[in-house]
Amino acid sequence: MELDIAMAYALAAYLMWGLFPAFFPLLEPASPLEIIGHRIIWTAVFMSIVLTVSSKFRGNSSWRELRTATPKTWLWLCLAGALVAINWLIYVIAVNSGHVADAALGYFINPLVSVALGMIFLSERLYRLQLAAIGLATLAVVVLTILGGQPPLLALGLAFSFGFYGLVKKRVGLSAIASLTAETLILLPAAVGYIVYLELNNQGAFAQRRLLLMSAGVVTALPLLAFGAAAKRIDLSTIGMLQYMTPTMQMLWAVFVVSEHIPPARWAAFGIIWLAVALYIFDLLRRRTAH
Repeated sequence: MELDIAMAYALAAYLMWGLFPAFFPLLEPASPLEIIGHRIIWTAVFMSIVLTVSSKFRGNSSWRELRTATPKTWLWLCLAGALVAINWLIYVIAVNSGHVADAALGYFINPLVSVALGMIFLSERLYRLQLAAIGLATLAVVVLTILGGQPPLLALGLAFSFGFYGLVKKRVGLSAIASLTAETLILLPAAVGYIVYLELNNQGAFAQRRLLLMSAGVVTALPLLAFGAAAKRIDLSTIGMLQYMTPTMQMLWAVFVVSEHIPPARWAAFGIIWLAVALYIFDLLRRRTAH
Protein backbone atom coordinates (compact mmCIF):
# COMPACT_ATOMS: atom_id res chain seq x y z
CA MET A 1 0.00 0.00 0.00
CA GLU A 2 2.80 2.41 0.93
CA LEU A 3 4.59 1.60 -2.33
CA ASP A 4 1.41 2.40 -4.27
CA ILE A 5 1.16 5.78 -2.54
CA ALA A 6 4.84 6.49 -3.22
CA MET A 7 4.45 5.62 -6.89
CA ALA A 8 1.40 7.89 -7.10
CA TYR A 9 3.41 10.76 -5.58
CA ALA A 10 6.25 10.21 -8.07
CA LEU A 11 3.93 10.03 -11.09
CA ALA A 12 2.09 13.18 -9.97
CA ALA A 13 5.39 15.07 -9.64
CA TYR A 14 6.63 14.05 -13.06
CA LEU A 15 3.28 14.80 -14.73
CA MET A 16 3.32 18.34 -13.32
CA TRP A 17 6.97 18.86 -14.31
CA GLY A 18 6.14 17.66 -17.81
CA LEU A 19 3.77 20.60 -18.20
CA PHE A 20 6.37 23.22 -17.19
CA PRO A 21 7.35 24.19 -20.78
CA ALA A 22 3.84 25.59 -21.17
CA PHE A 23 4.15 27.77 -18.05
CA PHE A 24 7.52 29.51 -17.96
CA PRO A 25 7.36 31.32 -21.32
CA LEU A 26 4.26 33.06 -19.93
CA LEU A 27 6.49 34.83 -17.39
CA GLU A 28 8.50 36.74 -20.01
CA PRO A 29 9.73 39.48 -20.30
CA ALA A 30 11.06 38.55 -16.85
CA SER A 31 14.66 37.31 -17.12
CA PRO A 32 15.60 33.79 -15.93
CA LEU A 33 17.19 35.20 -12.74
CA GLU A 34 14.12 37.30 -11.99
CA ILE A 35 11.87 34.28 -12.53
CA ILE A 36 13.99 32.22 -10.11
CA GLY A 37 13.85 35.05 -7.56
CA HIS A 38 10.07 35.10 -7.71
CA ARG A 39 9.88 31.29 -7.63
CA ILE A 40 11.86 31.30 -4.39
CA ILE A 41 9.87 34.13 -2.78
CA TRP A 42 6.41 32.83 -3.59
CA THR A 43 7.31 29.21 -2.92
CA ALA A 44 8.57 30.28 0.51
CA VAL A 45 5.30 32.14 1.16
CA PHE A 46 3.16 29.24 -0.03
CA MET A 47 5.13 26.63 1.89
CA SER A 48 5.06 28.68 5.10
CA ILE A 49 1.27 28.72 4.85
CA VAL A 50 1.14 24.99 4.10
CA LEU A 51 3.43 24.22 7.04
CA THR A 52 1.34 26.33 9.41
CA VAL A 53 -1.95 24.81 8.27
CA SER A 54 -0.58 21.27 8.43
CA SER A 55 0.52 21.91 12.02
CA LYS A 56 -3.07 22.62 13.03
CA PHE A 57 -4.44 19.47 11.37
CA ARG A 58 -1.70 17.20 12.68
CA GLY A 59 -2.04 18.48 16.21
CA ASN A 60 1.66 19.28 16.56
CA SER A 61 4.02 21.93 15.31
CA SER A 62 5.63 21.17 11.97
CA TRP A 63 7.70 24.30 12.58
CA ARG A 64 9.20 22.42 15.53
CA GLU A 65 10.92 20.12 13.00
CA LEU A 66 12.90 23.13 11.80
CA ARG A 67 13.52 24.59 15.24
CA THR A 68 14.89 21.30 16.54
CA ALA A 69 16.85 20.34 13.41
CA THR A 70 20.53 19.68 14.00
CA PRO A 71 23.30 21.80 12.45
CA LYS A 72 24.11 18.82 10.20
CA THR A 73 20.52 18.76 8.95
CA TRP A 74 20.65 22.50 8.21
CA LEU A 75 23.85 21.96 6.20
CA TRP A 76 22.05 19.34 4.12
CA LEU A 77 19.13 21.76 3.69
CA CYS A 78 21.47 24.53 2.53
CA LEU A 79 22.99 22.17 -0.02
CA ALA A 80 19.54 21.06 -1.19
CA GLY A 81 18.44 24.68 -1.57
CA ALA A 82 21.51 25.57 -3.62
CA LEU A 83 21.11 22.54 -5.89
CA VAL A 84 17.42 23.12 -6.57
CA ALA A 85 18.02 26.83 -7.30
CA ILE A 86 20.74 25.93 -9.82
CA ASN A 87 18.41 23.39 -11.42
CA TRP A 88 15.57 25.93 -11.67
CA LEU A 89 17.84 28.52 -13.27
CA ILE A 90 19.25 26.16 -15.90
CA TYR A 91 15.77 24.89 -16.75
CA VAL A 92 14.25 28.35 -17.20
CA ILE A 93 17.21 29.42 -19.37
CA ALA A 94 16.72 26.33 -21.56
CA VAL A 95 12.95 26.60 -21.95
CA ASN A 96 12.77 30.37 -22.44
CA SER A 97 15.61 30.35 -24.98
CA GLY A 98 13.94 27.79 -27.23
CA HIS A 99 15.91 24.75 -26.05
CA VAL A 100 13.08 22.59 -24.72
CA ALA A 101 14.61 19.51 -26.37
CA ASP A 102 17.87 20.16 -24.46
CA ALA A 103 15.90 20.38 -21.23
CA ALA A 104 14.24 17.08 -22.11
CA LEU A 105 17.65 15.53 -22.80
CA GLY A 106 18.80 16.67 -19.36
CA TYR A 107 15.95 14.83 -17.72
CA PHE A 108 16.63 11.78 -19.90
CA ILE A 109 20.19 11.76 -18.52
CA ASN A 110 19.15 12.50 -14.93
CA PRO A 111 17.81 9.01 -14.12
CA LEU A 112 21.21 7.57 -15.04
CA VAL A 113 22.78 9.98 -12.58
CA SER A 114 20.20 9.02 -9.91
CA VAL A 115 20.83 5.32 -10.43
CA ALA A 116 24.61 5.81 -10.24
CA LEU A 117 24.31 7.88 -7.08
CA GLY A 118 22.01 5.29 -5.53
CA MET A 119 24.52 2.54 -6.23
CA ILE A 120 27.57 4.55 -5.09
CA PHE A 121 26.23 6.33 -1.99
CA LEU A 122 23.20 4.28 -0.88
CA SER A 123 24.30 0.74 -1.86
CA GLU A 124 21.11 0.22 -3.85
CA ARG A 125 21.04 -3.08 -5.74
CA LEU A 126 20.12 -3.46 -9.41
CA TYR A 127 18.99 -6.72 -11.00
CA ARG A 128 20.12 -8.06 -14.39
CA LEU A 129 17.32 -6.61 -16.52
CA GLN A 130 17.58 -3.30 -14.69
CA LEU A 131 21.31 -3.17 -15.40
CA ALA A 132 20.57 -3.92 -19.06
CA ALA A 133 18.10 -1.01 -19.10
CA ILE A 134 20.71 1.31 -17.60
CA GLY A 135 23.23 0.12 -20.18
CA LEU A 136 20.84 0.87 -23.05
CA ALA A 137 20.05 4.33 -21.71
CA THR A 138 23.74 5.06 -21.20
CA LEU A 139 24.47 4.02 -24.79
CA ALA A 140 21.76 6.37 -26.05
CA VAL A 141 23.15 9.29 -24.09
CA VAL A 142 26.69 8.60 -25.39
CA VAL A 143 25.33 8.54 -28.95
CA LEU A 144 23.53 11.82 -28.39
CA THR A 145 26.68 13.42 -27.01
CA ILE A 146 28.85 12.19 -29.90
CA LEU A 147 26.36 13.28 -32.56
CA GLY A 148 26.10 16.71 -30.99
CA GLY A 149 29.83 17.26 -31.38
CA GLN A 150 30.20 18.72 -27.89
CA PRO A 151 29.00 17.97 -24.37
CA PRO A 152 25.35 19.01 -23.92
CA LEU A 153 26.10 21.47 -21.12
CA LEU A 154 22.50 22.54 -20.38
CA ALA A 155 21.37 18.93 -20.28
CA LEU A 156 24.27 17.80 -18.08
CA GLY A 157 23.74 20.73 -15.72
CA LEU A 158 20.08 19.79 -15.28
CA ALA A 159 20.87 16.11 -14.84
CA PHE A 160 23.57 16.45 -12.20
CA SER A 161 21.97 19.27 -10.21
CA PHE A 162 18.69 17.36 -9.84
CA GLY A 163 20.40 14.01 -9.35
CA PHE A 164 22.37 15.32 -6.39
CA TYR A 165 19.26 17.12 -5.12
CA GLY A 166 17.47 13.76 -4.97
CA LEU A 167 20.41 12.23 -3.12
CA VAL A 168 20.50 15.05 -0.58
CA LYS A 169 16.73 14.71 -0.02
CA LYS A 170 17.38 11.11 1.04
CA ARG A 171 19.77 12.44 3.70
CA VAL A 172 17.43 15.06 5.17
CA GLY A 173 15.51 13.60 8.10
CA LEU A 174 12.55 15.96 7.83
CA SER A 175 9.08 15.70 6.34
CA ALA A 176 8.72 16.77 2.71
CA ILE A 177 6.77 19.87 3.76
CA ALA A 178 9.29 21.00 6.38
CA SER A 179 12.26 20.29 4.11
CA LEU A 180 10.95 22.29 1.14
CA THR A 181 9.94 25.16 3.41
CA ALA A 182 13.43 25.29 4.89
CA GLU A 183 15.12 25.14 1.48
CA THR A 184 13.18 28.15 0.18
CA LEU A 185 13.55 30.12 3.42
CA ILE A 186 17.33 29.64 3.19
CA LEU A 187 17.29 31.14 -0.32
CA LEU A 188 14.75 33.84 0.53
CA PRO A 189 17.08 36.71 1.62
CA ALA A 190 19.09 36.56 -1.62
CA ALA A 191 15.91 36.33 -3.72
CA VAL A 192 14.23 39.27 -1.98
CA GLY A 193 17.37 41.38 -2.26
CA TYR A 194 17.66 40.72 -5.98
CA ILE A 195 13.98 41.43 -6.73
CA VAL A 196 14.06 44.65 -4.67
CA TYR A 197 17.15 45.75 -6.59
CA LEU A 198 15.39 45.13 -9.92
CA GLU A 199 12.25 47.01 -8.88
CA LEU A 200 14.17 49.99 -7.48
CA ASN A 201 16.00 50.27 -10.80
CA ASN A 202 12.85 49.81 -12.90
CA GLN A 203 14.26 46.61 -14.41
CA GLY A 204 11.69 44.16 -13.04
CA ALA A 205 8.67 42.64 -14.79
CA PHE A 206 6.51 42.22 -11.68
CA ALA A 207 4.04 44.94 -12.68
CA GLN A 208 3.46 43.24 -16.05
CA ARG A 209 3.25 39.63 -14.85
CA ARG A 210 2.20 40.02 -11.21
CA LEU A 211 -0.29 37.15 -10.89
CA LEU A 212 1.71 34.74 -13.02
CA LEU A 213 4.93 35.38 -11.10
CA MET A 214 3.11 34.91 -7.80
CA SER A 215 1.52 31.68 -9.03
CA ALA A 216 5.03 30.35 -9.68
CA GLY A 217 5.20 29.51 -5.97
CA VAL A 218 2.33 27.04 -6.14
CA VAL A 219 3.48 25.69 -9.52
CA THR A 220 6.95 25.11 -8.07
CA ALA A 221 5.94 23.71 -4.68
CA LEU A 222 3.37 21.06 -5.62
CA PRO A 223 5.61 18.78 -7.72
CA LEU A 224 8.53 19.22 -5.30
CA LEU A 225 6.28 18.18 -2.40
CA ALA A 226 5.17 15.12 -4.31
CA PHE A 227 8.78 14.31 -5.26
CA GLY A 228 9.98 14.73 -1.66
CA ALA A 229 7.26 12.39 -0.41
CA ALA A 230 8.17 9.78 -3.04
CA ALA A 231 11.92 10.06 -2.45
CA LYS A 232 11.51 9.01 1.19
CA ARG A 233 9.52 5.89 0.30
CA ILE A 234 11.11 4.27 -2.77
CA ASP A 235 14.61 3.61 -4.10
CA LEU A 236 16.45 6.48 -5.77
CA SER A 237 17.04 4.28 -8.83
CA THR A 238 13.30 3.61 -9.22
CA ILE A 239 12.52 7.30 -8.83
CA GLY A 240 15.11 8.05 -11.49
CA MET A 241 13.69 5.62 -14.05
CA LEU A 242 10.10 6.80 -13.51
CA GLN A 243 11.32 10.32 -14.25
CA TYR A 244 11.49 9.49 -17.96
CA MET A 245 7.82 10.40 -18.05
CA THR A 246 8.72 14.11 -17.74
CA PRO A 247 11.23 14.46 -20.60
CA THR A 248 8.97 12.40 -22.87
CA MET A 249 6.22 14.98 -22.33
CA GLN A 250 8.73 17.78 -22.87
CA MET A 251 9.92 16.22 -26.12
CA LEU A 252 6.35 16.05 -27.39
CA TRP A 253 5.93 19.71 -26.47
CA ALA A 254 9.16 20.66 -28.25
CA VAL A 255 8.11 18.90 -31.45
CA PHE A 256 4.37 19.48 -31.68
CA VAL A 257 3.91 22.84 -29.94
CA VAL A 258 7.07 24.94 -30.38
CA SER A 259 8.20 23.10 -33.54
CA GLU A 260 11.82 22.49 -32.55
CA HIS A 261 13.76 20.47 -35.14
CA ILE A 262 14.87 17.06 -33.85
CA PRO A 263 17.42 15.30 -36.12
CA PRO A 264 16.67 11.65 -37.04
CA ALA A 265 19.71 10.40 -35.14
CA ARG A 266 18.45 12.04 -31.96
CA TRP A 267 15.05 10.41 -32.44
CA ALA A 268 16.82 7.05 -32.72
CA ALA A 269 18.67 7.69 -29.46
CA PHE A 270 15.45 8.72 -27.73
CA GLY A 271 13.88 5.48 -28.99
CA ILE A 272 16.67 3.50 -27.32
CA ILE A 273 16.04 5.37 -24.08
CA TRP A 274 12.31 4.66 -24.18
CA LEU A 275 13.10 0.96 -24.75
CA ALA A 276 15.36 1.07 -21.69
CA VAL A 277 12.56 2.60 -19.62
CA ALA A 278 10.09 -0.07 -20.75
CA LEU A 279 12.59 -2.81 -19.84
CA TYR A 280 13.23 -1.33 -16.39
CA ILE A 281 9.54 -0.88 -15.58
CA PHE A 282 8.77 -4.40 -16.87
CA ASP A 283 11.31 -5.84 -14.44
CA LEU A 284 9.89 -3.81 -11.56
CA LEU A 285 6.36 -5.04 -12.27
CA ARG A 286 7.54 -8.62 -12.77
CA ARG A 287 9.33 -8.70 -9.43
CA ARG A 288 6.41 -7.04 -7.65
CA THR A 289 4.00 -9.67 -9.03
CA ALA A 290 6.36 -12.47 -7.98
CA HIS A 291 6.26 -11.20 -4.40
